Amino acid sequence: MKTPRMALVALIAAATLTACADTGTPGPSEGSPVTSTPGSEPADPTTPPGASPTVPPPGASPTVPPPIKPSGPKVPPGPGATEISGTVTSGVEPGCLLLDGYQLIGGPRDVLTPGAKVTVTGKPQADLLTVCQQGTPFKVESARRS
Repeated sequence: MKTPRMALVALIAAATLTACADTGTPGPSEGSPVTSTPGSEPADPTTPPGASPTVPPPGASPTVPPPIKPSGPKVPPGPGATEISGTVTSGVEPGCLLLDGYQLIGGPRDVLTPGAKVTVTGKPQADLLTVCQQGTPFKVESARRS
């Protein structure tokens, strides 16, 4: 009985080793370079369609384009939007900004700084809960220095 079992184990081991045997072509783990054909690269979401992706030289850090900053509204505010102007003040809680009785929610923080004279466009949202506990919450859609 032990001989047929041993033969079966040896047969399975031989089949497994044969499946893993070297096929004669070097693979990536054997030091051959991995190359790809044009069109087989995964799409880069930052590269526009039809443009070829740029690859920085070895050792160079990739460049990141600067963020686009909105310059403020070019048209009057839409329906339901309000435009208010004044000087931004700090709230009692850290990070809270106030303008003319409104608590500013969102907006560009490089424009909305304490002491800055600004014009903001947005909508008051009295039902919005915040930690600032001052003023009526005002969701800022756009802001510009005035």
